[in-house]
Amino acid sequence: MSTSALAVDRSAYLDTAPLKPGDRVRFVSPSGLGSAESLERAVGYYRDWGLDVVVGEHVLDPHPHASYLAGPDDGRRQDLVEAWMDPDADAVVCIRGGYGAMRLLDGLDWEQLRDAALRRDGRPKLLTGSSDITALHEAFRVNLDVPTLFCPMVGNDVFRDSEFVRDDVRSWLFESWRGREIVGPKTSVLVPGVAEGRFTGGNLSLLAGAMGARESLDRPGGILFLEDVDEQKYRIDGFLVQLGRAGRLADASGIVLGSWDNCGDLDAIRELVDELLPGLGVPVLWEQGFGHDPNALSIPLNVDGALIAQPDAIRLTVGASL
Repeated sequence: MSTSALAVDRSAYLDTAPLKPGDRVRFVSPSGLGSAESLERAVGYYRDWGLDVVVGEHVLDPHPHASYLAGPDDGRRQDLVEAWMDPDADAVVCIRGGYGAMRLLDGLDWEQLRDAALRRDGRPKLLTGSSDITALHEAFRVNLDVPTLFCPMVGNDVFRDSEFVRDDVRSWLFESWRGREIVGPKTSVLVPGVAEGRFTGGNLSLLAGAMGARESLDRPGGILFLEDVDEQKYRIDGFLVQLGRAGRLADASGIVLGSWDNCGDLDAIRELVDELLPGLGVPVLWEQGFGHDPNALSIPLNVDGALIAQPDAIRLTVGASL
């Protein structure tokens, strides 16, 4: 962690809901480009929840030659910085993933962002998003040390298609986090055991892609969450080996594996992780349900919790200790 990161009381943070009706949320798109229709729908959801939504100026900008990006880096970065610097903003909501968030990191002034990281009530602002937004979760963890929420994104089809996702995200925004259990309906024990510590991680390919960058040098230990989408087995193999050689796996006190959507035969992926992870000597959960699952669960990051992985008792509890 950066020595000049904020001194955030994460334990106290867990006792109060992140948001309340009337709070301001800023919508940004640091990665891929959405549509006017999906943006209108996204704004509608959050305004129906009583939130004051402000949309970034560049979220619908096309990129001159890279259609997979929501506009040039400068515009996407400007929206992110302006959203975080807004003294009236209580949360910055990344409305979709795709690719591109990592391109923004080296142009961010972390001292400036740190100075604006607290809301008017003194609590840290909240960053939300998943998938490609893993790059921001990791960078915010290292440079700002604030809690963040790895959750399905309001501009994606999953938010439209799954009432469960909408209700679950809403509950993480408007209810306190302490004591929440986050175990999916298909979760099973790959390696039994118990663990406690900081929740970190996210998308496996993004974590592997950051190896060697400044944020990857901070290996926080604790409980590591991993998931991915649209990757072949051999690439997942390579990503895990990369994290292993860099020490990120060995430092973990426990590992929680989420969804592997469109990654080929799920049994083959399980065989792979069953080969690579048990030797670490830490508990491992399989198919916990966060990530790109059609009914994906949300995961709070940079907060502490406890994991119990036993055949007759599976618990993953926010704010608990063993």
